Amino acid sequence: MNPLTLNLSSSSSITCTSPQVTVVGAGNVGGTLAQRIAERNLADVVLLDVLDGRPQGIALDLMESRGIEGHDRIIRGTTDYADTAGSSVVVITAGLPRKPGMSRDDLVKTNAQIVVDAARQAIAHSPDAVLIMVTNPLDVLTYLAWKASGLPPERVMGMAGILDSSRFQTFIALELGVASTDVSAMVLGSHGDLMVPLPRYSTVNGIPISELMDADTIERLVQRTRNGGAEIVELMKTGGAYYAPASSTCVMVEAIVQNRSRLLPIASYLNGQYGLKDVFIGVPTRVGCRGVESVLELDLFPDELAALQASAEAVRQRTHDAQALL
Repeated sequence: MNPLTLNLSSSSSITCTSPQVTVVGAGNVGGTLAQRIAERNLADVVLLDVLDGRPQGIALDLMESRGIEGHDRIIRGTTDYADTAGSSVVVITAGLPRKPGMSRDDLVKTNAQIVVDAARQAIAHSPDAVLIMVTNPLDVLTYLAWKASGLPPERVMGMAGILDSSRFQTFIALELGVASTDVSAMVLGSHGDLMVPLPRYSTVNGIPISELMDADTIERLVQRTRNGGAEIVELMKTGGAYYAPASSTCVMVEAIVQNRSRLLPIASYLNGQYGLKDVFIGVPTRVGCRGVESVLELDLFPDELAALQASAEAVRQRTHDAQALL
């Protein structure tokens, strides 16, 4: 046999497939997330948007950087949900962003219908996928997407606590002048004004931040964390954050497609944990290939638990109001 001729007959029946992630919404968050996923070599990406040309253009631009970035992932742009079939993960980023002076909840009337339609169509083509919600108001829309998709609750989750915790982590590191990688921060509750940063569970190399800064400083950082998204909106004027939200979502995608069983603060469905039922709210959650593996119940002080429950009750009321709009 010619030494340069390869005999592939023994493997010709083998089909090799890569995991595929669908990102619905080719705006700043969706486009950046597609970039993160591909350049970290996690999965192939289908980027979908209603605006024909935009997802295809972004996908082609990302594909043309493959040789420079050193990966061979396929990124495709489309306006047709049929092209998303067989995805392991579906991420919904579609919807209108905030403008200065708007709260996340101000977006619910417009974004609720967008998210419900996207969840139904995407899961119809990828019934085995895990669904991740990014669109605001996040906790409310995660619930609506769950209902619309028909998926079991463990396969639906919202990105929020990772982003909020990262902001808290950043502000702590900047205040103390230490490396961000040495800081561990924890934020629970809704992705909004009633989020619940937990200084007691936030540390620098295992040292509680309460031993490194006074109560007034901690409270200032807590308030800046709660206002983190609005601060960026006010600065940018015509849009909101997208680099940090995309990075936060990518952590969730990685945990799922690589089955890493990560303990992450995300919006999960609660059915009795923390005294809460039938609500999606930010709590520490183990995430793996099939979605939510378990919810960790922290031993919260009475005031911390009360704050979490108040946050959840506000989400529950807003969810009820949003359902009435559909």
